[in-house]
Amino acid sequence: MTATRSPEKVLDDLVGPLVVKPGRKVSLPEDFDPAYKASFVDQDDAKELLEHAVETLTELQAKLAAQRTHALLVVLQGMDASGKDGVVKHVMSGVNPQGVEVTSFKAPTDQELRHDYLWRHQRALPERGQIGIFNRSHYEEVLSVRVHPELLDRQLLPPEAERRGLWKRRFGEINGWERSLRDNGVRLVKLFLNVSKDEQRDRLLARIDDPDKNWKFQPDDLKERQHWDDYQGAYAKMLSATSTDWAPWHAIPADHKWFAQLASAAAIIRELKAIDPHYPTVDAAQKKALGEARQELAAGS
Repeated sequence: MTATRSPEKVLDDLVGPLVVKPGRKVSLPEDFDPAYKASFVDQDDAKELLEHAVETLTELQAKLAAQRTHALLVVLQGMDASGKDGVVKHVMSGVNPQGVEVTSFKAPTDQELRHDYLWRHQRALPERGQIGIFNRSHYEEVLSVRVHPELLDRQLLPPEAERRGLWKRRFGEINGWERSLRDNGVRLVKLFLNVSKDEQRDRLLARIDDPDKNWKFQPDDLKERQHWDDYQGAYAKMLSATSTDWAPWHAIPADHKWFAQLASAAAIIRELKAIDPHYPTVDAAQKKALGEARQELAAGS
């Protein structure tokens, strides 16, 4: 971190190059380098700034909870081993756990499949004053379902819903839903953790070679890796179609876990600052009541 710029300025400057400009046609991996780390040399070089970011998040989250007019939804998407859990663990390490709820979406249940694909995500939205984190999200419906179209067979869709144009229609539905959320006080921070194929291989190997990480490895990880190019294409189409003025995507370089955590924190902080939460002020009557309460307590009552 340079000595001539404040930590707030450094964090804010990190975000700009990572925002997917609305309307941009994205190609992966050409357009966003998974190994990018701005001007930082290594993890030690970024340690102080990440600590500052965690402290800033803690303060902003407390104000958000007190104000209770907005909610923040953080959407995390990325390939297996891209570092989604690490972002949740490290970036949100200082916030009040009562003010944050993490939802990890697995394969939909039979009940969920009897509703439209956004139903379960709508039910998991954070309430005002809260931060919600979707670890995987509604975007799986245009990612894994697109790569594995046989998953549509379980969704009980009417024949006309599966016709040509399904993905374009879903992009539009998602954009409209997110616009409605924004209009009603739910701000979104969408983070695509962009990991390279080589780095993912190394992380999967580490899960196999390290007994303490064996529990993380799932056989399906290798099956999905075989569809790498298909997923890259699906992610590119998703970023191109759903990065909007009201809910832009951030392509977070994820080959360096420490930088992914720092960049994710910076993006979340920027959105919280845009909300500009404040502790509620008290009126004259409340101040009078506080004064009377203090006198009573000071008197030993």
